[in-house]
Order: sequence, then C-alpha cells, then structure tokens
Amino acid sequence: MTPRSRLEGIDRASIQQVMATARALELGRADEAARHLAGLLRSHPDHPEILRLHAGVLGLRGHWADAIQAARAAIAKRPDDALYYNTLGSILGNAGDYDGAIDALRHACALQPGLPVSWFNIGVMLVRCVRHSEAAEALRRTLSLDPSHGTARALLGDMLRMQGDIPEASAEYRRVIAQDPGNGRAWWGLAELKTERLDEGDIDRMRLVLRDPRRNEFDLVTTGFALAKALDDQGRYAESLSALARANAVARRNRHWNRQAFSRGITAILGAFTTSGSVASQATLGDGNIFIVGLPRSGSTLVEQILASHSQVEASGELPDLPLVLAAESRRRNSPFPLWVADATGADWQRLGEDYLQRIRHWRTGRRFLTDKLPGNWMYTGAIHAMLPAARIIVCRRDPLETCFSCYRHFLENNEYQRTYDDLAAYWRDFDHAALDWSRQYPDRVITHAYESLLSDPERSIRALLERCGLPFEPACLDFHLTRRQVRSPSATQVTRPLRNDTARAADYGVLLDPLRDALGLARLAP
Repeated sequence: MTPRSRLEGIDRASIQQVMATARALELGRADEAARHLAGLLRSHPDHPEILRLHAGVLGLRGHWADAIQAARAAIAKRPDDALYYNTLGSILGNAGDYDGAIDALRHACALQPGLPVSWFNIGVMLVRCVRHSEAAEALRRTLSLDPSHGTARALLGDMLRMQGDIPEASAEYRRVIAQDPGNGRAWWGLAELKTERLDEGDIDRMRLVLRDPRRNEFDLVTTGFALAKALDDQGRYAESLSALARANAVARRNRHWNRQAFSRGITAILGAFTTSGSVASQATLGDGNIFIVGLPRSGSTLVEQILASHSQVEASGELPDLPLVLAAESRRRNSPFPLWVADATGADWQRLGEDYLQRIRHWRTGRRFLTDKLPGNWMYTGAIHAMLPAARIIVCRRDPLETCFSCYRHFLENNEYQRTYDDLAAYWRDFDHAALDWSRQYPDRVITHAYESLLSDPERSIRALLERCGLPFEPACLDFHLTRRQVRSPSATQVTRPLRNDTARAADYGVLLDPLRDALGLARLAP
C-alpha cells in the first residue's frame, strides 16, 4: 500500500536534509543537492523519496541511464504517486526519449489531474515533438490550474512567435515579466523576437535578476543570453561577450560535454557504415523525403523556408522521430547505436524506414515532398540512407567562425557543446569530417548547400538546390519571405524577411574573438 506521506519512515533530522535537497534541485544546483543527499543515501538507500531525489540529481548531471533506473526504482515502491511519474517523465524527456516521457507524464496526469507540473511538463515534451496544438492544450490546462505559471505562459508566447504573431507574443512575454521579473524564458523570448530591441530599463532589470540568489540556474542562463543580445544590439560587444561567458559558465556547472567521447562516437558511426553496405530492401523507400541537417545557426531554417515555398513541398520542422526510431532499435537489441549496424539486414533497415514513415505520416498533406529539419541528424546520414535509400539529405554549411559564434550567442537547450570555444570547435570539426565523408559515400543523395553562396547569388543557388532535390523551379522560392507558415525553430522571425548580407557578426567583435579563432585553427586578426 502506498504510504500516506512521501516522508513516512524518515526521521525529523533527515527530513530537513530532504527539504534542503528538494530546494537545491528546484534551483538547478546539482552539487548542492548531492551534498544534502549524500547522508540520506547512506541511511535510507531504498526509501522511495530518497530514490526520487537521487534520480533528480543524476538527471541534472546528465547521467540519464542511472537517473532513469533510480526513478523507476522509486516508482516500484510508490506506484500510485503522480509526482514520481512526473519525475520519470522529465528525465526521459531530457534524455531524448520523448515517447516514453509523454507516456509517463500522461500517467501522472491520469493519477492526479490537478497537478499543474505534470501538465506543464507534458506540454514541454509535446513542443519538442512539434505537436504544437496538443502542447498548447496542455499548457492552457496548466494555466487553468495555476494562472501564475509564468513559464507555461512564456511557452505559449513562443508558439505565437512561431505563428508570426509578433505583437501578441511580445505582449505575452511582457505579461510574464510583469508578474515574474526573473522569468528567463520570457526574457529570452523577447530577445529572440529580433524586431524588438530591449532597452536600458530592460538591461537594468535583467542585471538585477542575475544578482538574485533565489533564481534557478535555468533563469540565470536564459536571462544571461537575453542580456547579451540586448548589449549586442547597442554595440557594447565586450560587455555582451562577458555576459555570454557568464551564462555559458552557469549552464556548464552541472553538464559538461565530453568532446573526446563524442568524437570517438562519430568515428565509430562512420566506420560502421563504411563496413556495412546493407540498405532497405525497397530501393524507392524514402522517395520524397528531404532531410535538412547541419550545425544550428548554419542556415537550415532558411533552406526549409525556401523549399516550403514550393507547391510540391510540405515543411514539418525539427522532427525528433529519426533519433527516436534508432534509440528504440538500440533498446530492442540491447546494444547501443552504432554497434548493432553490422548485424542489421536489408529487412531490418526496411522495417526501421517504414517505422519512421509511419511516425511522420500525420505531416503528409498530399504534397509529394516532406522535409525533416532536425540539424543534428547529420550524424545519422548513413542510417538515413540505409533506412530510406531514396531520401535526399541537404547538408547546410556556413563559415565556421560565424557558425560557432552564433551557436555560442544563442540559448539552445540540451546543446552542451556550445558552452566553450574548444568544445564548439571540436564539434564543428567532427561535423566537417563526417559531412565530407557522407558526401563522398553518397554523392547522389547528399546535397551540400553553402550559406555564403546563397547570399552571393540567390537565384543560382536556389535553382541548383531545387534541381538536386528533383524539384522544378518555381519563382515563389525566390520570394520565400512571403510564404506564411508556422516556423518551428529559433530563426522563425528571420526567414519572414528578405535575404540580408549583414548577418555576419564576427567582424563586430574583432580581436575579442581571437580565442575562438585559435580553437578553430584560424588566423588571428592582424594587430
């Protein structure tokens, strides 16, 4: 039978440590939470609430497998507690298992329909799955239960921004800030509008937030990025760079990106598909599917907008389905990707390809072509070709300095490689190596698109892109900024304007970016 209280069986002194752990977790302070929890794990190693808090600490640190195991162990001891399923759902979602997260969170909502945090978290997961109408419903349910939930309202503002309703999005963000001046998601949403510059009063308010010890780390990071954007808009480049360094340092407190391990993983993936020639049995599988990949901030949303302006193309945004299909296969085989690639047969790849197509079927509107613009799919190019041999893959490339600096300047959730110059440079080198390798292996299916070529000769670049995709030229693709649709990425407001030749930012920062040039192996600016 489920205990009446989550703290039943814990002595009074230990309860104080439980509360302190919970407060630290709420603020995103993994090390502080772990210190409070250490003694509890020794004295109450099997208590469900201690296990749940332990799962939270492990999740903050990015130790997903251990966090999931701890959360499931807690649920086994307290199977009717909605909050426990909420914890599991949050961890699964942050680990990339959105399907599992949504199932766990729906179970939490069924157990306790009046729990706002579960409705909010399911809204977040649905946003990540690009299921925005369902997400909006969950977020509105959150607000009906807790009208003061500023982050739910800020996420609704994000959806308004993606729909192109900039004035209403701005008003929504301002409502959140008026109620909660330290809501970082609302500050970053305002900064992302591009059409509205934050003023000196906003800068002062954000600086107060960053000095407030009560704010959680997420708010500190997002507000820091918004402050940097506001300072950049005013030409205060050294101050902006300092704000970025502080925001990225806070984000890095609990999650460090292991660039050596990542590089080894990319090498393993490339090797797996070099030695395995198996592809789906049906050679035409994937005909009409276009994957748009590359580093964030490399022009992928612009390419999607150009293609979406064509009468034969439906643009779906950043779909999580390809990595989810591969992760599910890894779980089925009890072997991580790409270790099982050598054992996969043509029938296996056919099954996985059909699984992917089934998952994305609701995006089909009768048009022949459908895009999937998840940038990180560049590392799965070999798997895409094996699953969907007739699909096309557009690799977006941009000047490495501009790309890496733009990543460093933007708040991109769960992209931990963007926190330092060395990590960014390492990630770019792995991408560059893999992209060249995939291009050599699959020259008929991999299309390289250069952002700078588009700027220098738009019509020639767009005509070549359409031809490689098997699409006839349509003039609407040149006037892509006139196409009205929901853009589901941070570049939503940019692609509704004509091409600009002033998007390069490195020159504004001059020698301040020499450390990034060093990391990329580029020449420093002459003194």
